[in-house]
Amino acid sequence: MPVREPHVVTLSATDGVPLAADLHLPADGVVTHAVVIAPAMAVKRRYYSAFSAWLAEGGAAVIVPDYRGIGGSGHARTEASMVVWGERDLPAAAAALRARYPDVPLLYVGHSAGGQLFGLLGGLQQVEAFAGVMLVASGSGYWRHYAGWARAGMWAIWHVGLPVLTRLFGYLPMRRLGQGEDVPKGVAHEWARWGRHPRYVGSHADAHGGLGYTRWSGPLRAYAVTDDSYAPPPAVAALVALYPNADAETITVTPASLGVTQVGHFGFFRPAFRDTLWVEARAWLHARAGLGERAGLGERAPLREAAE
Repeated sequence: MPVREPHVVTLSATDGVPLAADLHLPADGVVTHAVVIAPAMAVKRRYYSAFSAWLAEGGAAVIVPDYRGIGGSGHARTEASMVVWGERDLPAAAAALRARYPDVPLLYVGHSAGGQLFGLLGGLQQVEAFAGVMLVASGSGYWRHYAGWARAGMWAIWHVGLPVLTRLFGYLPMRRLGQGEDVPKGVAHEWARWGRHPRYVGSHADAHGGLGYTRWSGPLRAYAVTDDSYAPPPAVAALVALYPNADAETITVTPASLGVTQVGHFGFFRPAFRDTLWVEARAWLHARAGLGERAGLGERAPLREAAE
């Protein structure tokens, strides 16, 4: 089924920087809830178009921004950092939805780095404005959460690879590495610093009173994929632990439970999982928005094991 083209909109970050974003709307114009999708590191917003359109079919207004320095917001590289993405850019996406649809529940879906950043949202669009949070393939990047050669590799990335490459090129050359969009220098430096610290993003939040990580007490669902080399289940558990007051559950997804050989770090958002992962995810979001089951959602699929 072809994906309906989104509306391309320009957001204004809290410091006035213009950001490109896609807005997906229900075909019938009836919006029952709103969803912010926060992309992964170095991933442009269009990667999420099929999933966003699927959510829109269920009544959601869905906005997906490009962080400053990435994709359509590539012009704004100089002040980019992960903290800036979380404190200035993502609140702009939430504000845009709230301005258009002030009376519907607001939800958050964060992929990888996008899930790590949720606790940084503040100000008018503080975390309490959301009715539910879904984290997909999102974990702490601290190198000790990995096993075997992956642990050694992550240590090398944070201590040697990112600092050297960023110093050499003036940015992190992800395109040359076949890993998506190039990443601004400030983002790469902060990412590497967090990856060397046992608390990862918590090392920043702890120094500022815990921020939204300790404030969030609502429902939080985290998807951990067993063949995800970027966010293995122990890393996902470590990130969820940064939300000590959340009503949290972790869903462990195995490729075998879906009848496939691999899912990995990016597979969740591929249309191949529309009738499995997507069905369950949308049902969870609807329940958090107080909508219950809507026509066309289908049955909840037996995809995973749940751990409270």
